[in-house]
Formats: sequence, C-alpha cells, structure tokens
Amino acid sequence: MGDYRGSNGSVTSHDSRILSVIPNREGDIRVVFRKVDDDDHSEDDGHFTDRLQPPSHTHNDRDGADSEMVPNSHNLNGRPSKRGCPLLCCGKDDVDHTGRSGNSDHKAVEDAKAPCSGLGLFYALLASLFFSLVALLVKRIEGVHAVEISAFRCFFQMLFVLPLMIYYNTGFLGPRGMRIYLFLRGFLGSNAMILLFYAVQQMPLADATVIMFSNPVFTALLAWIFLKERCTIWDVVFTAFTLTGVVLIARPPFLFGERVAGLEGDYQSHIKGAAAAFAGAVGAACTMVILRKMGKGVHYYLSVWYYAVIGLAECVVTLSVLGEWSLPSCGADRWVMMIIAVLGIAGQTFLTKALQIEKAGPVALMRTIDVVLAFIFQFLFLNRKPTWWSLGGALCVVSSTSGVALRKWVSSNRKS
Repeated sequence: MGDYRGSNGSVTSHDSRILSVIPNREGDIRVVFRKVDDDDHSEDDGHFTDRLQPPSHTHNDRDGADSEMVPNSHNLNGRPSKRGCPLLCCGKDDVDHTGRSGNSDHKAVEDAKAPCSGLGLFYALLASLFFSLVALLVKRIEGVHAVEISAFRCFFQMLFVLPLMIYYNTGFLGPRGMRIYLFLRGFLGSNAMILLFYAVQQMPLADATVIMFSNPVFTALLAWIFLKERCTIWDVVFTAFTLTGVVLIARPPFLFGERVAGLEGDYQSHIKGAAAAFAGAVGAACTMVILRKMGKGVHYYLSVWYYAVIGLAECVVTLSVLGEWSLPSCGADRWVMMIIAVLGIAGQTFLTKALQIEKAGPVALMRTIDVVLAFIFQFLFLNRKPTWWSLGGALCVVSSTSGVALRKWVSSNRKS
C-alpha cells in the first residue's frame, strides 16, 4: 500500500508504481501512495485510512504552523483546509482564501479618509456667519457708497484668486465655448453683490437679507425656463409664498398706503432698497443657473476670477460716472472695508467646501441661519426691533426656501 518515510526523507519502498510524494520536514508524517487494483480497493481502503491518522503527540505548535503554510492543502474528505496568513500585519483573513481577505481593514481605511458627517454643515454654518458679518459691517460704514465697498471686495478677491489660478494652471480666459457664460456669471454675480450692499444701506438689515435670501425659489423657476428642468406644483406654491413674503417686507404704497410705520428711514429709500434686494435675488438666481449650465467643465477659481475682474471694472466705471469715488475719512472704516473683503472670500471658500462634501439640500437649509443672524445682529448691534410685517415676510420666505431645499434633498436621495 504505502510506507512511511524516515526523518531524513528517504523512501523505504522502491515500488515503481509510486505516483507522488508529499515533501517532508523533520518530525512530520510522510505517506507514499501507489496505484491499487480494483479487487484490492475494499481491503486497502480501510488500511489506508488507518495509516493516515497521525499520532497525536507529533502535532506540536510549530508543526501546525508549518502545515498551514503548505499551498493547496486538503483534508481527508477532499475539502480545502482552513488556514490563515502567517503575516498578521498583511490584513488577510485567517479563515479562508476566497478573496474576501482584508475587507475589514480596507473599509477601516476608507472610513478614516471619509470626512466627518457634520463637517459640511459646519462649513455652511461658518459661511452663513461670515456673510452675515459682511452685511452688518456694510450697514455700519457711513459715507461710503455701496459700489465702492463692492470695488474693494472685488479687488482683494482678485488678489486672493490670482496665485491659486497660477498654481492650478487654469488659465485666465477659460474654454472658448464657455467664455460667454463666464462673462455673464461675472456680470450678473457682481451686480447682485452691488445691489445687496445698496439694499442693506437703504433699508433694515434683516429685511434686505430676507428678500435677497429668496433667490433659491427664483433659481428653480429660471432653471425650468432656460434649462428645461422639471417644475412641479410645489415650485409654484413656493414662488407664491416667496413673493408674498417680499410684499410684506417691502409694503408697497398701493397696498399699505403712503404712511407705513416702522421704517428705518424715509419710505422712498425703503422702496429703493426693497427693489434693489429683489433685483439682486433675481441676479443671484441667474448666476446659479449659469453655473449649472457650465457644470464642472470650468474650474471654480476661473469663475471667481471673472466675478472679481468684471465686478471691479464695473465698479470703477460706475464710481467714475457717479463721482462717488473717495476713501473713507476714518482710518477704522478703511480697515473695515478690508475686513469685508476678507470675510467675503472666507464665506465663499467655506460655502464651496460645504457643497463639495455635503448635498446641496442640507447646505441650503443651513443657509437659513443667515436670516436668523440678520435679525439677531440688527437687534444687538443696530438697536432696532423687527416689525411684525418683517417677521411675517421672513417666515414666508424661509418656509419657501426650506421647502425647495427639502424637496431637492428628498429627490436626490431617491435617485441615489
């Protein structure tokens, strides 16, 4: 049948019918196999099985480890034997060889690289805080035109983006087919900023912020018109609620009469500020539609570059025509204008980072903090209480923008 080998590895039998020999190591049991005849099969089978059973005292720890390292080893019933990788640091599974080894370690590495679940919302909160501080500082500066403040912000934003564009090698003109969209993005975006600053100077801070914050609703409407995106009955309802909120804040004379209480200045300035904020909201919505149209084919810094350059050129021309170009008389106001520029850049940076690691729906919901902060800053730093009309209008606008954000969030989750 077969013979055991000695510890030196020599085979005691010289039968020519030997098929294979398992390599031995010192202390191991080695079995030599040969062919058997059909008539001997029943007799030899039980004898063969008995001869394969190793003595229990020969299986020490070292032999067990060595036997696990033999490739393609099988047990007596022909099934693959379970063995483990001897290198504990390789991340292999010590149960089988089905290719599933190391999955737990790989997932652990991916989880370690994934950002914190609330980091995007935290970035959105910081962006809201910085944008609210910008609006507050614009309101605090006296004797400086809103266009001049916008010029300062565009100038510093251009200085900030220029080295980044050189580092990323984005170019200064952009793809040939996208230049018209880049120009419109810069023109409309800078106009929206100028109109917001002007509205903040002409009417209460919270009222201007609420009207300007209505731009997500107009974005959905304009995307349906120009980008052929789906428009549902909810978009119509949200648009109606937004317009109602704007009317409650603006309080036009044909609805509320000429004498309206609770205004910050004269009624004419209030109407001018409301019209500027509404136009700024529509301009911001147009900017968002253009950014969607461009998609990811244009680098973000190139878009910001057009925004800063075109905005600066527009502000310089406008100030020259109006004759309003003048440095602030107070040194503190000059520093405030520089801080406005830095905070604006920081707000845009954190908002971009938030949208990179978080869905647009939760970020838009977090941006409703802008309205809350505007009312808080107006009460604490400007010593002005909001009117019930303003609170009602803010409730309508915030409800509409939150509804738009929630609807898009649910829709994106269903698609994913």
